[in-house]
Amino acid sequence: MPEHPTYPPTLGAQFQEDGRCRFLVWAPNAEKLELKLLEPQERLLPMQPCGRGYYELTVDELAPGARYFYRIDGDRDRPDPASRLQPDGVHQASAAVTSNFNWTDGDWRGIPLHQFITYEMHVGTFSAEGTFEAVIPHLDELHDLGVTAIELMPCAQFPGGRNWGYDGVHPFAVQNTYGGPDGLKRLVDAAHSRGLAVIMDVVYNHIGPEGNYLAEFGHYFTDRHHTPWGRAINFDDRDSDEVRRFFIENALYWIDEFHIDALRLDAVHAIFDFTARPFLQELADAVRLEGERLNRRVYTIAESSLADSRLIMPKETGGCGIDGQWCDDLHHAIRTELTDEQSGYYADYTGFDDICKAYRDGFVQDGGYSRYRGRRHGNSARHVDPIKLVVCSQNHDQVGNRLMGERLTELASFEKLKLAAALVILSPCQPMLFMGEEYAESAPFQFFISHTDPDLVEAVRRGRKEEFARFEWQQEPPDPQDEATFQRCKLDHALKNGGRHRVLFEYYQELIKLRKAEPALAFPDRARMEVSELKPHRAMAVRRWSARREVLTLFHFGSETAEVAINLPEGAWNKALDSADARWNGPGSSLPDQIESSGTATLSLPPDSVTTYNR
Repeated sequence: MPEHPTYPPTLGAQFQEDGRCRFLVWAPNAEKLELKLLEPQERLLPMQPCGRGYYELTVDELAPGARYFYRIDGDRDRPDPASRLQPDGVHQASAAVTSNFNWTDGDWRGIPLHQFITYEMHVGTFSAEGTFEAVIPHLDELHDLGVTAIELMPCAQFPGGRNWGYDGVHPFAVQNTYGGPDGLKRLVDAAHSRGLAVIMDVVYNHIGPEGNYLAEFGHYFTDRHHTPWGRAINFDDRDSDEVRRFFIENALYWIDEFHIDALRLDAVHAIFDFTARPFLQELADAVRLEGERLNRRVYTIAESSLADSRLIMPKETGGCGIDGQWCDDLHHAIRTELTDEQSGYYADYTGFDDICKAYRDGFVQDGGYSRYRGRRHGNSARHVDPIKLVVCSQNHDQVGNRLMGERLTELASFEKLKLAAALVILSPCQPMLFMGEEYAESAPFQFFISHTDPDLVEAVRRGRKEEFARFEWQQEPPDPQDEATFQRCKLDHALKNGGRHRVLFEYYQELIKLRKAEPALAFPDRARMEVSELKPHRAMAVRRWSARREVLTLFHFGSETAEVAINLPEGAWNKALDSADARWNGPGSSLPDQIESSGTATLSLPPDSVTTYNR
């Protein structure tokens, strides 16, 4: 059992049990540091050095919500790097807030990893109001859909009120326009009351450009490494111990203060660290131990473009010990099969064959040559528990980083949408949905910002155009700074009440219900799974079994009916779901409701369809 990491006392403004407020900040770059209180009247108070570059001060009789700055070397007023709330934005004063909240989730212990069926959302566009509070009325419907966790795109304070969240500059401050700390707590408490876990997307690979004052306080960044977003965060250079502690304390803050159940770690391939004990390993240990201390199941889930299974291997075998990892390979294989995309990173995927490989092995890119990268890429994930791999057919990146932000709804037929849904939800991996896909939302999800620096806005515009050039897209991208870009991304929840939208919503419900009900699907095990390619057709048979039950799923990607012969264990197989049925607005199916198998069976698979049998 690893030792619990030891850190200095909690950073930021912390109200004590006696009513006093303690301020602690790491500022080794300052020769002198003062606390500038703006309320109840403006005053400057000298802060006391307390070793290793930290300064502290305890203030009597400070009202919750009081604004403050740190004054550096007598001439610069800056917000707190560990501010809990920026009520007036990234450049203005921080607010000292209490931890008081009337939680009602005392019996909540989290959910096992194999039960995660995640629903990713952007708080600002999920509702017309764009707040945490406005998500709460939709939780019952999400519960009825069958998802078990909601994943919030980053909520740390970013400039203005329109942003994906990856431009955050105050990692501890909950976005003011979303509802601040109390709004997030109310959402998490409400989610837990409905049995829904909450995942928070956190960004430890870079800090946004506008309102980023960290370098004035300490050696938060290093010139030793560089990221696509600028200077790398200092995880392995001089003073990196304190930087690592800053971000690990941030992780524990979300878990302890907000009862968050899992942290999605953004783009860990841009976290550069050549120390003997990697930051990601230390972070995973700290989060796991915090969960044990709180008697809750708590997880870390990494996003990485490296296709490297070492992230999720135990540290005893040379891994980082992270609990889960986003795996884009199934998404890319689905997209190339259903939409014929071949530009950019899709050049490495062949569609059907890679779907079969993703089901068998997890990673498609597992050490072979990558045309897109011009070198070998990835390693094998076949030895990894598949539930540790998070898969999807849509997410914020794969939709939002298209030129016009089109969803799969706009790119594929209704039959193919149903096929994509089944490929994800019935996969051996951990499924994730992107908000709105369950009812074929037609609004795009485009990239948007609300920066105040004109030069920065222009730089973002240029950067987006250069990124799209790799995909050979010729149109002019939407202006990310224009509020209209943000507004057109708002979901229209009324769509799900009728027509094909309602049919698709109920179809997703049925798929999720099937995954939960069948032990062979609910408890994925590669040793109890057989994937067969039904050549010459573009059809795949996936047979999975548990101690008492078997499930057969037939995926067909052809545009014409296919006559296939399959090996099938003897007995009666009952049809559980057929995407071609009229119930799902399908063209109709001739597949029997029951198959009496004597060892083989010949079936007629409808075009672009999925059918499941069990026994």
